[in-house]
Amino acid sequence: MNERSGEPGILLAALPPTPGQRRLALAIVLALLVAFVVMLPFARMELAPLNSFVPTIQMALLINDLFTSALLFAQFSVARERAILVLAGGYLFTALITIPHALTFPGAFAPTGLLGAGSQTYIFWHAGLPVAVIVYASLKESDPGAGPLQGSRRTIVASIAAVIALVAGLTWLAIDGEDLLPRMLPDATNVTLWGQYLTGLLVLLGVVALVLLWLRRRSVLDLWLMVVLCAYLPEVAITAFLAAPRFSLGYYVSRIFSLVTASVVLIVLLSQTTALYTRLARSILVQRREREGQAIAIDAITASIAHEVKQPLTAIVANAHAGLNWLGHASPDLDEVRAALAQIVNVGLHAGRVIESTRSIFRKDGRRRVPLDINELINDILVLDRTDLQNHRVSLRVELSERLPRVTADRVQLQQVLLNLIINAVEAMDSVSDRARVLTVRSEFCRPDGVLVWIEDSGPGLGANDREHIFEAFFTTKANGTGMGLAICRSIVESHRGRIWASPSAAGGTVFQFTLPAAGSGDD
Repeated sequence: MNERSGEPGILLAALPPTPGQRRLALAIVLALLVAFVVMLPFARMELAPLNSFVPTIQMALLINDLFTSALLFAQFSVARERAILVLAGGYLFTALITIPHALTFPGAFAPTGLLGAGSQTYIFWHAGLPVAVIVYASLKESDPGAGPLQGSRRTIVASIAAVIALVAGLTWLAIDGEDLLPRMLPDATNVTLWGQYLTGLLVLLGVVALVLLWLRRRSVLDLWLMVVLCAYLPEVAITAFLAAPRFSLGYYVSRIFSLVTASVVLIVLLSQTTALYTRLARSILVQRREREGQAIAIDAITASIAHEVKQPLTAIVANAHAGLNWLGHASPDLDEVRAALAQIVNVGLHAGRVIESTRSIFRKDGRRRVPLDINELINDILVLDRTDLQNHRVSLRVELSERLPRVTADRVQLQQVLLNLIINAVEAMDSVSDRARVLTVRSEFCRPDGVLVWIEDSGPGLGANDREHIFEAFFTTKANGTGMGLAICRSIVESHRGRIWASPSAAGGTVFQFTLPAAGSGDD
């Protein structure tokens, strides 16, 4: 947990270690300890000389530490903590100082080393990491937190320049001030007493850094820095206390420990960066799907409202035209005009209820449901749709069973279902010219305890493939259809614990049927 923000950390410097990471770190430390203990009796045993060993190891260390430094600078650019900046600079220092160390090392590129310097750069090289970790651990307690965004890049550039200047200065000191510095390797095999004292000081620095990390450990980065120091301490201890000569087993093992020291944090940083990238990619995909889902939902709501409002508006326009026609007669029939105006009022009120009901579909609001007579609802819709039936020259056949049980439902939503199915049936018969256009509306008892409503037309019918997809959102068989009407019908019926389906009729048209449980039934 990030203490300053109260938000979960996502960076190594703020992310708490998991139990699995702690177990893995402990296993690595134990393996390093076992390797060190097993090697101790044979540390001074001489092996075959490999002059190319140091340049090879130093090149690997240079690459590892450079990458680690770059990743830590990237962490600083996000976290803006001085502690991480110091640690990144420390790794950059250990990377760059390996260059003069390799060049001046006796036997690596020349018998006595290049640049005319001795091996004092070993102390500079190995002092960089523990000093950086000590400063890092100390700053973690006093760091005031993130700095201004605009200063992070300049700060990184200034830090890199300072590290380069420090490495250059120490290299110059090792070359021109060689006589002023204590010698570590008077010949190609032995370590001087001064060399042992100085490497002992390195051990002390490593112990202090490890203790500070242990006392203030909080993050994944702290955990793996402790593993790094556990690899660092045996390496310098071999030189400080065992005085292992060149090309001995201890000499080779110490360089291998150096490689472990340089690799641990790099591997953890790379794995964590990969994990964060994976989480980011998944998060982007989830957000994209959410945006697409929101867009589809908005389209669905818009299309449903447009679909539902279009029908009342069509009825209003039709009744208004009828009223104008009656008024245009030489002897206006005021009764018909009054009836048309009454229809306009009824349909306008119904349109308002349709909009509110459509909103309630998406709210899943069931508070407006009351026991209703399904036959009464059917008759109300047929009255509203009378003008539409006349305009399309459709004959109506109504077969309503008596004594049907009541259903618990939202009146306006069921009116929408009935109106949608009836208008779809009427429009489906527009192309019929070789037989009568007949709309059949039927209601009957549905076992075990419910009602069945039956809307049948004598139109051209639906293909088998269309019947499979007819209730899907945005699927339509009409040239100007929105594909939402039947999808809304299904949503309403299923929200009332019913079922709706389509099948071919014996007359060649289509039958739409839906069931609803009776009020008070077990399925209600």
